[in-house]
Amino acid sequence: MFSLPANPKLRAAAFSICGALSLAVLKLIIALFSGSMAVMASAIDSLLDILMSGVNLMAIRQAEQPPDECHPFGHGKFETLATLFQALVISLSGGWIIYEAVTRLIEGKRLANLDQGVGVLALSAIVSWFIARHLSRVAIQTDSSALEADSLHFRMDIYTNLGLMTGLLLIRWFHIYWLDSALSILVASYILHEALQLLKRSMTDILDHELPIEIQQQVHQLISSHHGPLAGYHGLRTRRAGSLKIMDFHLEVCKDMTVAEAHKLTDSLEKKIEREIPGANVIIHIEPCAVELCPGRENCEIEKSRVPQRFSDLDNQA
Repeated sequence: MFSLPANPKLRAAAFSICGALSLAVLKLIIALFSGSMAVMASAIDSLLDILMSGVNLMAIRQAEQPPDECHPFGHGKFETLATLFQALVISLSGGWIIYEAVTRLIEGKRLANLDQGVGVLALSAIVSWFIARHLSRVAIQTDSSALEADSLHFRMDIYTNLGLMTGLLLIRWFHIYWLDSALSILVASYILHEALQLLKRSMTDILDHELPIEIQQQVHQLISSHHGPLAGYHGLRTRRAGSLKIMDFHLEVCKDMTVAEAHKLTDSLEKKIEREIPGANVIIHIEPCAVELCPGRENCEIEKSRVPQRFSDLDNQA
């Protein structure tokens, strides 16, 4: 008996595949019976949705695999590669739409059986809106770039279908046949713009671009507000691998601390950051306090300025 995956990202990807398949079959049937080229083009676009959703499903399955000996940082970049692949395919789709629209303008082709085409395009826009909304919500909850790309593709379907539907209605009412091609070019321009944004995001992840400044500021605040004898930190480095946010930095602590005390302190800080920033993977390198004339732990101004806390309580804080 068929059952949906328990993982929310896998469940959302499977949902998008089912939705895209249903739309593609419906559009193909209507296109074959009505002879509408606009509906046939939309059906081909839905087939691309199936391809994209299938790529996402496979990528997320791989990305969710735990770290192993060969991939100690996990497999999150499978999602990044899926996003890059989708950006390229979406770009090709936008280019193809522009090419077909210009060809129709030159040849002056007319559409047939407009009523059936208008109906199926309206239904497709409604279904695509529900799918895109669901994928976007799950993408935000799980910080999945692959699902975000999939949601974008379905949102583009909404505009594409509405644009084609508007063109069909205007053609039916006013016999302005060139509107179909003109609207298609506008929609394709939007598609290329959004594909460029996806391409930019995927390339920043592949090239290990630092995380957004908002996240870095959040890390700074979490370190600064952490109780314990911290003399400061430096060398913060961040990058993304799919939904995983990898970060490391050097933490300065009292040079007279024992190894056990330093471990408890850093362990509680790591857990605090990972709890406050979903998907965070934190590595902390311990360094002794850089103050040249150390007054000793009893007279240390850094320790006095912080809220007193026993090292045994750090685990409870985490």
